[in-house]
Amino acid sequence: MRGAKVAREPFKFSLDDYEVVTVDNFDQALTELRKGRFQLVVSEVSDFLPLERAAVAEQAAVILETIGQGVGILDISGRLIWGNMRLHAISQDVLDSLSVKCRTFFQDFVVSDGNCGPRRFNLQSEQGKFYEVTASPVIDGDGQVKTLATTIWDVTASRRLQQKLNAIDKAGRELVRLENEVVEKLDIPHRLALLEEKIIRYTREVLGFDKFSMRLLDKKTNRLEIVLSSGLSERSKNLEIYMAPEGNGISGYVASTGRSYICPDVKQDRRYLGGIANAASSLTVPLLLNDQVVGTFNFESEKLAAFNEDDRQIAEIFCRYVAIALHILDLMVVERYRTTGLLANNVTQEISGPLNDILTETTSLMEEYIGQDDMRHRLQAICDSVSKIRESIKQVAQNRSGLVDGKSVKTAAVDPVLAEKRILVADDEPIIRQTISDVLCKFGCQVELACDGNEAIAKLDALTFDLVLSDIKMPHRNGYDIFATAKGKNPVLPFVFMTGFGYDPNHSVIRARQEGLSGVLYKPFKVDELLSLLREAIREAADK
Repeated sequence: MRGAKVAREPFKFSLDDYEVVTVDNFDQALTELRKGRFQLVVSEVSDFLPLERAAVAEQAAVILETIGQGVGILDISGRLIWGNMRLHAISQDVLDSLSVKCRTFFQDFVVSDGNCGPRRFNLQSEQGKFYEVTASPVIDGDGQVKTLATTIWDVTASRRLQQKLNAIDKAGRELVRLENEVVEKLDIPHRLALLEEKIIRYTREVLGFDKFSMRLLDKKTNRLEIVLSSGLSERSKNLEIYMAPEGNGISGYVASTGRSYICPDVKQDRRYLGGIANAASSLTVPLLLNDQVVGTFNFESEKLAAFNEDDRQIAEIFCRYVAIALHILDLMVVERYRTTGLLANNVTQEISGPLNDILTETTSLMEEYIGQDDMRHRLQAICDSVSKIRESIKQVAQNRSGLVDGKSVKTAAVDPVLAEKRILVADDEPIIRQTISDVLCKFGCQVELACDGNEAIAKLDALTFDLVLSDIKMPHRNGYDIFATAKGKNPVLPFVFMTGFGYDPNHSVIRARQEGLSGVLYKPFKVDELLSLLREAIREAADK
């Protein structure tokens, strides 16, 4: 009996107030009960108990059909006797594997004389999906086990996140690995090239993104200079973007706020400036060092809503490693601290904050995965690797030796490569300018000197040169400004940087390497190194 009207008095009602549904048998009664809610059920006494049990069973069946896990009953042969809709939606190859596992479980149960509890195991589909299964023996009234109750749930998302964390852990350690034998064998350009190659490779292989760009912040101008990219249009590469919350796209917003930004639909986002052709969504993450933004990393996709919160967390951890790796190169004043041992202490002190940030990030993730031991173990492994990174850096305290020594160069015969070549030497340290000039003049070069960036650019405007040798860190105008001016005058003009650092704050080396930089001399350097690099640069330019 059902209806919208309410009885006027307790236990007193009229049939006119309700809709009355009558049935002829038990099956019809169950059908009507499934259709809707009744205020009263009237039945024969003999039918009441079966009807009640059937209603409860019906509710239990509804629960089993609507829960998010696959549930099934299998017999001793591994045959599926019953399964809910979730179970039947799972691919047949997984169900076949489930059957084999359950048959083995029954055999183990017989061998153990029934002293076998629930079993947990993992299955993987041919399509790459991951499942976790719990199989429990069902004991009947005679104490016999003839069936297994199984629950199976799709853990693909968490497993893939775990795999990414494993890969990020490995990739992060590779990015900042500084074993002595590796550092000693690589000069500065090769270190930078290796770092670039690793960043690009890990972005593609580990994060799974093949369309991306990395911009580094020029602290003097607040401009975000693009230094690495893959798949971006030329228009996007040439965009002038500054660290500002408005008017400078998503990258400018991320750099100014220090917060990651997921753009599910670029057509609906006013901040999006353009990146890859046919872009549909993007993820932009800040490069953070000691809680200070040093750049941005932008990932793009041709699919709508291609990035989620898992992608954001993974990208943020990866980009902290990237920022540390860049900063380590910036701090490598190797030869100046060779005998004092200050290098390792300097680097360790400078990156202790970023390493602590990684610890904080992973610890926070661990709290989100309470009860998932595998995930927590991998996050703990990332924490452990931070300690290994600190220890590895402490070992980097010895590098190449040798100083520029002009006095050791006697009057030399005219060099067939260097003779009559006009070379501009720009450095703000007088003793370095003069020493290099003395050396080159002895080999027949015509040398012009500049003490700062403005003077170097003025001489480039006034004279024609066969090679430019410039320090990266110059007053008034930095090394890249001089490089850009030189290449603007003559695109094939050989250009060599000098630096006392493995990396420079204005990112001159990374930017210039993509535009024809001939090489880098790492102060202090030997005369032989100077001459060898200049000869090589002049020969290569002559072949172009």
